Amino acid sequence: MISLRHVWARTGALTLLLAPLALLFSAVSALRRLAYRSGWLTSVSVGVPVIVVGNITAGGSGKTPLVVWLVNRLRAQGYRPGVVSRGYGGTVQSCADVQPGSCPAEVGDEPLLIRIKTDAPVVVGRDRVAAARTLLARHPGVDIIVSDDGLQHYRLHRDIELAVVDAATGLGNGWPLPAGPLREPVRRLGSVDAVVQVVRGPASPSAQAAAGWRADYSVGQAYRLRDPQEMRQLGELPPRDWLAVTGIGRPQGFFDMLQAHGVPFRARAFADHHAFQPQDLPADGSVLMTEKDAVKCRSFAGTDWWAVELDVAPESGFIDWLDARIRRTI
Repeated sequence: MISLRHVWARTGALTLLLAPLALLFSAVSALRRLAYRSGWLTSVSVGVPVIVVGNITAGGSGKTPLVVWLVNRLRAQGYRPGVVSRGYGGTVQSCADVQPGSCPAEVGDEPLLIRIKTDAPVVVGRDRVAAARTLLARHPGVDIIVSDDGLQHYRLHRDIELAVVDAATGLGNGWPLPAGPLREPVRRLGSVDAVVQVVRGPASPSAQAAAGWRADYSVGQAYRLRDPQEMRQLGELPPRDWLAVTGIGRPQGFFDMLQAHGVPFRARAFADHHAFQPQDLPADGSVLMTEKDAVKCRSFAGTDWWAVELDVAPESGFIDWLDARIRRTI
């Protein structure tokens, strides 16, 4: 994914070489969308409102942190949300409940992080409709479902669509997969209910994307993996030869946020959803990582390994709009 991001950032020789495949992908995707619009294929309502948080590009754009923020806000508003996710990277074939102690290799790192950070019920399944039905059957109190990703999973009827765009990378070179990062054409952003641009560190909102709302992501407190109750501000961490590691879709975003806080570190990036093993990191070293990576390292963490929380702050106008929209939906 890291090398593909460099390819997808601009139009080059490889882009043109992959253009026939990109045109084929675009044609198949267009036919599928047409099939749902025309009624040849039908979406399935599961009986409660569904909010989809997705994107039109491949790779990390910041969906999962926004899902965590959204679920926690819904709970604070008195709703009883549940989450469905594909469980990307996990080995589970059928629908499965995610528990705080679940194995990330089985259920996926992002669903496990959502479960830990929200305490809301989470069900993973490649079929989002089956996952939603399983969620409601096992957790009958759920009155609203948030889908982590799934913007292109049209079979699941949705009431609200939120499209997330990373401000730093935007929409890349604007080509469909595999010549570029686009899962759907740019005009798809015009049909969603809201576009949320994720701004990390010094990045500015992308001019490529449709006008929308802004959500600022910044590093929060750090906690020791072996003792999550021990929390410190980044500035309170002792001076060390810190190794900052991550296996997320856009690792530079994490490094930029650390740098903005004046944390000295050496950077090491792994592929997105990397299944960390003990030999990947120094057991006796001082390590900083994202929470998404930390859920995969808890069982073998060194004594000085720390996870860095992510603070999500959507602009107030988006929060007001979303609250009003949800009230009209439920």
